[in-house]
Amino acid sequence: MASAGIGDSLEGFHAVRAAVDAGRVTEILVEHSRAKRDDYRALLEDAAGRGARIDRVDDVRDHARSGAPQGIVAKARPIPYSSLDAAIAVTDPAALLVLDHLEDPRNVGAIARSMVAAGVKALVIPERRSAPLGPTAFKAAVGAFEKLTVVQTKSTADAMRRLRKAGVWLVGLDAGGNRSLFGCDLLDQPVAIVVGAEGKGLSHLASELLDVTVTIPIDPEVESLNASVAASLALFEISRQRGATLGAPLPDGRDPLA
Repeated sequence: MASAGIGDSLEGFHAVRAAVDAGRVTEILVEHSRAKRDDYRALLEDAAGRGARIDRVDDVRDHARSGAPQGIVAKARPIPYSSLDAAIAVTDPAALLVLDHLEDPRNVGAIARSMVAAGVKALVIPERRSAPLGPTAFKAAVGAFEKLTVVQTKSTADAMRRLRKAGVWLVGLDAGGNRSLFGCDLLDQPVAIVVGAEGKGLSHLASELLDVTVTIPIDPEVESLNASVAASLALFEISRQRGATLGAPLPDGRDPLA
């Protein structure tokens, strides 16, 4: 049976802070030593004000799934999955990232953070053979999942077929691509970037369904890029071509491209 959503179990300050701000947290377990810090105390006050139960303990590690929960774990109402149609409509033109069986939740969390930074906010993941979007992924995402539209689909191939029917171009990242990612003329159109698994790359079926396979030019002495790094470059190339996030003013008002 498919999960109803993601993010019902959280670890780490920033992941819990973002979920509290979203009004999702129901319970928090925090270490006494951390609860004395100003940033943790403010978080706990906010959570309690929203109805969350707060329990203080000496050590939360027995209740955590990761080795470094930063002294805090939480239970929360899950973020519900969205439909593919809703994900397509998040931006105009559509921009989605499809993960083809990535296995490392830290990579997926890092990708989620890059997505929000680049303004690409629709993520598609397969139901099976995919990294769990649990505490480790949420911790690496530093709150980014709270701002994403996430779709869980039966398979990567199923999602790709549905995206094509909706008029979305399918662009795959692969070291053997026949054209460069940079300057790819489909990225300012309705597009889905498909990223393959760590080490294995794109699955055979996903590769067959692509409209275009692009590569990231790198020094020949380097075999490949980490999946999250490659995905981040693609996300920011979409942003660059669309003149969106990368063209936004800096906090002091300066033009970032000047």
